[in-house]
Amino acid sequence: MQPGAKLPDVTFRTRVRDESIGGANPYRWEELTTADYFGGKRAVLFALPGAFTPTCSTFQLPGFEKGFADFQAQGIDAIYCLSVNDAFVMNQWAKAQGLANVQVIPDGSGEFTRRVGMLVRKDNLGFGLRSWRYAAVINDGRVEAWFEEPGLCDNHGEDPYGVSSPESVLTWLRDAAQERAA
Repeated sequence: MQPGAKLPDVTFRTRVRDESIGGANPYRWEELTTADYFGGKRAVLFALPGAFTPTCSTFQLPGFEKGFADFQAQGIDAIYCLSVNDAFVMNQWAKAQGLANVQVIPDGSGEFTRRVGMLVRKDNLGFGLRSWRYAAVINDGRVEAWFEEPGLCDNHGEDPYGVSSPESVLTWLRDAAQERAA
């Protein structure tokens, strides 16, 4: 994706807590669209190969979660973490990570990931189809900046991480704000 590109219009199948349901599992299906997540706001989207995986759980997701106030100070309204995992997995991962600031987006079928050109095979790890690691600054549904890890390909032997890190995105936001102020 290039700056200025519009995000694809996709419907995500999410699970949301609804106490009116009662019982031990008070969740219902809710369909949310790309516009529901990104319309009318400036957001950071980051995508990763899988919930509960080492780099994602140790560095990338916690870094965005802990740095939320710094992102807000740079004009970011929301931070979203997307993975080719179903809503059940993403919700449990969010719970396990104690998320209060970052919202998870389940791309269970990989449709959004495919349409932004980031769907790769990870059969070498037993994962099947997953997202390549990337991040983006999205302004009202359009790409403002794109941070893609190098080496995009199927069955990559490594899991590159750095370009899409919270630190890299925050540095870009700060530099862009300084350029606008100059």
